[in-house]
Amino acid sequence: MQRAAWAILIAITLYVCYFSNLDVIGFVGPDEPRYAWIARDMAETGDWVTPRLYGKPWFEKPPLLYWGGALFFKLLGEGPPEVAARLPSAISALLATLALAWLAWRTYGEECARWLLLFLPTSVGMIGFSHAAATDMPFAGMLTVAMACAAVLLGLTHSDEDKPILPFTPWAALLLFGFFLGLAVLAKGPAALILCGGAVSFWAVFSKRWRDALRLLHPAAIVAFCVTALPWYILCARRNPDFFRIFIIEHNFKRYLTPEFQHIQPFWYYLPILLIAFLPWIVTLVWSMWIGLRARDHHPLTSLLLWWSVFCMVFFSISRSKLPGYVLPAVPAIGLLLARSVQNLERPHSRSFRACALAGSFLFAIAALAFFEIGKITAPHSHLHGKAGTAYGLLALSFSLANLLLIFARWHPSRGGIPVPAVAAIPLVAAVFFAPYFVWSTFEYDPSARTIANEIRKPVIASSDVYVGPFSRGRRYGLNFYLGREVQDWDPTHPRVGMLLLEERDCKEVVPAPYVCSRADWLAGAGAFLYSITLNDSLGRFGRGGQPKQEK
Repeated sequence: MQRAAWAILIAITLYVCYFSNLDVIGFVGPDEPRYAWIARDMAETGDWVTPRLYGKPWFEKPPLLYWGGALFFKLLGEGPPEVAARLPSAISALLATLALAWLAWRTYGEECARWLLLFLPTSVGMIGFSHAAATDMPFAGMLTVAMACAAVLLGLTHSDEDKPILPFTPWAALLLFGFFLGLAVLAKGPAALILCGGAVSFWAVFSKRWRDALRLLHPAAIVAFCVTALPWYILCARRNPDFFRIFIIEHNFKRYLTPEFQHIQPFWYYLPILLIAFLPWIVTLVWSMWIGLRARDHHPLTSLLLWWSVFCMVFFSISRSKLPGYVLPAVPAIGLLLARSVQNLERPHSRSFRACALAGSFLFAIAALAFFEIGKITAPHSHLHGKAGTAYGLLALSFSLANLLLIFARWHPSRGGIPVPAVAAIPLVAAVFFAPYFVWSTFEYDPSARTIANEIRKPVIASSDVYVGPFSRGRRYGLNFYLGREVQDWDPTHPRVGMLLLEERDCKEVVPAPYVCSRADWLAGAGAFLYSITLNDSLGRFGRGGQPKQEK
């Protein structure tokens, strides 16, 4: 009964945190609508080799995310496109969590696996990226499963406890290691080889176990990797002569070595990113790092996890181009280290752990009160801002309650009572379940282009040509996806009659004479103005299209 109850609690937590509310918001940013377009195009055209954006080859990323999205576009049919495009990320997060939970259970024991299943799925980073149609989570998920297989091959999964071993033979570990490492290369490129090889190499140097590390170069693993990863690269290069230059040179080497893509950040950029990714367990994470520096856990898997996370952080910190999702492969490893630290609570450290948990609860409670007060102050002037303050206050309150429940750690099955990992997850699961309330209380209008597209599809507007003026890049790509076509940019030098979409109220600066803009319709919930562009016929020497009339 106890194990059945645990299984139900874990299933609910994983489902709510990774799979619920995938379509609560439309595609945001420039990447999500582009990747979703490519996936839908693959499903419609049947070309699974060359990714195409608006009919042109697009080699910014490998195809794993596109393949997964295209498969779900076919399976779900007329279902929400956001669900189809984001399901690959959610499934990748689930695979990574289950692989690490199995590794924790097999190596450190059942309690560590339970703590992992509390900390990892309920962290902001895992929830956020599992709900994004981006390559970061598929890459991190496939690499995490590959590293779990590598731990088996390196002989790091031995446990002192007497428990049954899953049917996981060395041959299966070799084939799965090569297969999932190949999938990681198909998710984001050769960085998977660098991260895996670098982490294992540093572990081998400092643990003096080079012979064990060479097991990863077994011919069976190499064959499995090559069969998984190489066919697409070869086929795509044969069909597209520019593939190697665009993908390998520009989007891998130049992205890493040069600031060409304008994602310039300081060297320490990923330290605050990791702290944010582990909300609401940020105080516990800091405590774990402090205790970990002083503790002497000589388990070889702990050493591999440390090098895995440290090498990933250092590698991407050196890069000249930095984005928050780059460091995501380090999050699962750090999550398992955090669970291991909590599992190893000893009497001197248990007091400090409870003190940190209480401090975290107190800090989030103060933040909740601050948000509630901000909501009251701004409510008379803006109902939406007051609602946002209340929403953030409730979210911070759930964080506070989750940290407060950690004070009752540590729980042992032999002592009976209520399992702390399960109870501490309840406030966070509830917060994720009510995510629509938090999302729509935050934004003044729909940050995606879904609402705009629904307005433009109305018959009165759909009968006219629609142009987009100065507009945010992400919403422009989103509009293209939801309308199923590439919307034309407004060119003041070649004006046309039709409808003009702007984020600003004033259209005079972008519409030259003899054309005039009129009937500014505010698209409710979309945050945009739609203007009717007509020709001023009172200027007789001009005809339609802005060209001078020919003399008779």
